[in-house]
Amino acid sequence: MMTAEQYKRWSAWWRAHEGALKALLAVNRGLRYLGYLMYPLLLVLVAIFGLPSLPELIVVPLFGFLVVSGFRTAFDAPRPYELLDIDPLIKKTTVGQSMPSRHLFSMTMIAMCWLYWCAPVGAALLLLCVVMGYVRVVGGVHFPRDVFAGALGGIILGLSFWVI
Repeated sequence: MMTAEQYKRWSAWWRAHEGALKALLAVNRGLRYLGYLMYPLLLVLVAIFGLPSLPELIVVPLFGFLVVSGFRTAFDAPRPYELLDIDPLIKKTTVGQSMPSRHLFSMTMIAMCWLYWCAPVGAALLLLCVVMGYVRVVGGVHFPRDVFAGALGGIILGLSFWVI
């Protein structure tokens, strides 16, 4: 488990460099918007080219999102800023529901959808998932285990595309 001292060390550089902190916050926002763009784009492309995978590309992520959301609600893990004496870089007022990270699950699931349909785009998105995980942890809104669990869930469920 991350400690307050670890978090303060991890976030110190960002706090000391205002421009870098603004960039970090922009990356956090931008990666969310990228997911909002890339998933519908994939669905449109798959629909246009008439590939038979469109139903799976809708049902599998939806199922996963509902399962992850239900688990988060039931498990209700506190966020780092609730347990530790820290001032998070990413300002949120959300209480609980930290585990697993739904942002990481969703972005990883989107990356896996793309990986199934177009490997180079999917691989690039998976690399961006690593960036998103780092940003969410250094931002103070998730513990490392939260982002790992979210990404792992997206990868495992995404692997189902190859066996459906």
